[in-house]
Amino acid sequence: ALDHILCRFNMKTSFWLFFVLLTVVTTVIATEAEETSGDDNKTDETSQGSTFNAEDHKDWGSYYDPKNEFCGKFDCYKILGFDYESFGKEHATKKEITQRYRTLSRVWHPDKNKKRADAKERFVKIARAYEVLTDEEKRKEYDFLRYNQEAYMKKYGSDVMWTYAPKSDTLMVVIGLLVAGSVISWFIQKQQWQNVADKIVKAAVEDLGMGKGGSSESKKLRDKALTILEEQEKNNSENGDSNGDAGVSKKEKKKQKKLTASEKRKQMEDSLRPIVTDLVQEMDDFGAGYHKPTWKDLMVVKLVLFPVVFAKGVAWNTMYGIRRLRKLPLSDEEREVLTRRALGEIAWTAATEEDQKEMIKRDLWVGQNMLDWEEEQEVKLLSAADRKRYNRMKKKGKGKED
Repeated sequence: ALDHILCRFNMKTSFWLFFVLLTVVTTVIATEAEETSGDDNKTDETSQGSTFNAEDHKDWGSYYDPKNEFCGKFDCYKILGFDYESFGKEHATKKEITQRYRTLSRVWHPDKNKKRADAKERFVKIARAYEVLTDEEKRKEYDFLRYNQEAYMKKYGSDVMWTYAPKSDTLMVVIGLLVAGSVISWFIQKQQWQNVADKIVKAAVEDLGMGKGGSSESKKLRDKALTILEEQEKNNSENGDSNGDAGVSKKEKKKQKKLTASEKRKQMEDSLRPIVTDLVQEMDDFGAGYHKPTWKDLMVVKLVLFPVVFAKGVAWNTMYGIRRLRKLPLSDEEREVLTRRALGEIAWTAATEEDQKEMIKRDLWVGQNMLDWEEEQEVKLLSAADRKRYNRMKKKGKGKED
């Protein structure tokens, strides 16, 4: 009986000793596992035996991928801590890539690393690299295009610098161009009118002759300006007499009497210039298209009216051709149009109504008639002495021909 009791006691003791020993061993293993797990959050061992630190890993390499078909400008292998060049024939396996992805995810997942502002951006790149390298077809293409940029461009397109800019609103672009064109056309017309106005002012003030840039219009303006100047001087003299010549000193009167002819002429021009300028500013149209700009000169209006003007021109030329085929005599309208085309719009508009009628009668669209008329216009610009000399030479030439 005693032996039986001792045997049962030894069995219970052995059981409890075994249970305590098992508990101690389990506790030690669990503690070591927790320590190892904590270290795995930051490091793991690669197949080559080198240590990888997920937190300090910053070298993501580079890759030609302007269209972001894979990992953009970074190397998918480098993002996960692998070096494509160092593997040789044995590249990272899918299992190694998965393990590395999990290691990096523990560190850079936004929910586990809220302190780092760039955690989300880095994790997106890590996830994309994992997606590319675990897809067999995608990974084969990625490895093939690594050293074949020409194949990449053929399939996905060229570099970023060739990408198209964002699309603009076509309607707004067209409206902007029309507005800009209309403003420019308005200023061009204004400048053309101003150039003619400046020439007329110069010719009228300096009393230029026909051969030096003057015209009948500038002569008329000068005469009108002289009349206005005389009236102003008369009013000033009357005011001066009533005020006892208070505004003019004796020295100034003596200076005015001692002026030379050129000085008097310069004084006269200075007095006439503002008067002539005001008179010219009142002239809206010099003819031949040199007029102050109006709404009709805007590019938008010209574009709208162009089909109408073009259609009228085509219709007139068609009727003219039909009349010529029928050998009908020229109408008054046709004679006027042909004369205007031969002379040009500027010369036609500058001529008086009587001169225009004379031009139509002379059939200036005929070559020889035009040459004779141009010669006559050149003679009119000569001085009186040069005209006499020209007429004598012309009579002598006719006598020899006879």
